[in-house]
Amino acid sequence: MADDREPPPLFEDEGQLFKDGDKQEEEDIFKDASEETKKVEDDKPKETTEDDDLFGEGTNEISLNDEPADESEPANLDAEQIDKKDEDEDEPVVDSLPSSPATATGIDEEAAASGDAKETEKEPVEEEDQFEEDQDKFDMEIIITDPQKVGDGMMGSYMAYKVKTKTSNPAFKKSEMSVMRRFSDFLGLYQKLSSKHATKGVIVPPAPEKSVVGMTKVKMAKTQEETTSMDFIEKRRAALARFLNRTAHHPKLCTDIDFVEFLEKDDLPKATNTQALSGAGVMRVFNKVADAASKATSKMTESDQWFEEKQNQVDSLEQHLKKLHGSVENMVLHRKDLGLATGQFAKSAAMLGNSEEHTALSRAISQLAETEERIDALHMEQANTDFFVFSELLKDYVGLIGAVKLTFREREKCFHVWQNAQAMLAKKREMEAKLQSAGKPDKLAQVKQEIKEWEEKVEKGQEEFEKISKAIRKEVSRFEHNRVRDFREVVIKYLEALMDHQQQLIKEWENFLPEAKAIA
Repeated sequence: MADDREPPPLFEDEGQLFKDGDKQEEEDIFKDASEETKKVEDDKPKETTEDDDLFGEGTNEISLNDEPADESEPANLDAEQIDKKDEDEDEPVVDSLPSSPATATGIDEEAAASGDAKETEKEPVEEEDQFEEDQDKFDMEIIITDPQKVGDGMMGSYMAYKVKTKTSNPAFKKSEMSVMRRFSDFLGLYQKLSSKHATKGVIVPPAPEKSVVGMTKVKMAKTQEETTSMDFIEKRRAALARFLNRTAHHPKLCTDIDFVEFLEKDDLPKATNTQALSGAGVMRVFNKVADAASKATSKMTESDQWFEEKQNQVDSLEQHLKKLHGSVENMVLHRKDLGLATGQFAKSAAMLGNSEEHTALSRAISQLAETEERIDALHMEQANTDFFVFSELLKDYVGLIGAVKLTFREREKCFHVWQNAQAMLAKKREMEAKLQSAGKPDKLAQVKQEIKEWEEKVEKGQEEFEKISKAIRKEVSRFEHNRVRDFREVVIKYLEALMDHQQQLIKEWENFLPEAKAIA
């Protein structure tokens, strides 16, 4: 029993000695090595059991003192540097940091590189978000209806269209409005927008072309129900609607004062100087301006790889779209010819059915004539779909590419203005040096004033060039985004319409098949 009672006080004494010994070791050995570690741990409102682990790690490091002192000192210095770095960066994790300076530096460089990569990856996302905000800022819907012939005769008559607008844009006084506009008003609106915004790098949607032949047919038509005149009016109405809606969805053009007045003002002043905007006249003026610019100035030495690639892409896209547009127009003509041939076949079959004496055969031929008439209507409907849905989209984008190329030419003009200003500044400085060497102070003051003026022109030219370059980058990105969206929507719509027409054709022939089999 005595043996059983003696051990407890021995354990208490030993425990007390062990605690005292630990305290002395902590005071003597870990006093210097764990000061900064304790500072970091004091800032952490966590469990206190981790302090013993940290001391344990410190004990393991110091237990390696069998090695020379020169090798242990750098390790201690690295630990202090890491601890200081942790305090500066406020990173709570100490154990995960490497003890080697080389590995720590490598991780820092990789983290910095990854951080830079993340920043560069975020930039286009921010631009895309900003682009989406500009796109979804206002809701606007424009519909053109009720084309009306106003006046009599060839010279005094014209076509007027009702323009209905629904919008949440605060730039407008009303949310819904309706005005009557003639075709020259649309051309005048395009001329105003182009003169103000095209020189700043904005892609202004082109207005529909004039057509002297089409309007002559409309004016000479005795009734508005004639097929040729109604087709032309419908095509023009659709083109005018696309022009206004493209302008309305542009973040800058939708708030332009001329565009706002066009949609909400009852009476507009008569548009003038719109003759140059007709058909081939546009191409002649465009080519003349391009030739004059190429002759007056040397070719721009493009230093920006992005603009050089985009110009090549735009030229290639224009060629392919023109070829595709020509192919689609030929397809529309062939489909209309097929519809006309089908209609003629239906009439001939109807006449044959009426003259046939055999009852079952006569009924089958008459049913065939009716089927061919409905198929004729389907062919004409598909031809209109090919034209209004697909062909007109291609034609619009050919015009839009012309507007894109126009902004590139405006940028070249800004570049040449900037370069000419730099050349003049260099000449003025050479003149200043000659006057100083010749000792002519009377002319030197005037030359210095001219140098100051040309320096301002050079600075302004550089600012304008950088500004229009930035605007064109944004406009081209917006153009590409809208192009992909429009072609995706139109191709899906076109394929759905094509499949629907084919299914209707199949049904028509399936319905006729029992009549053909019923012939005895």
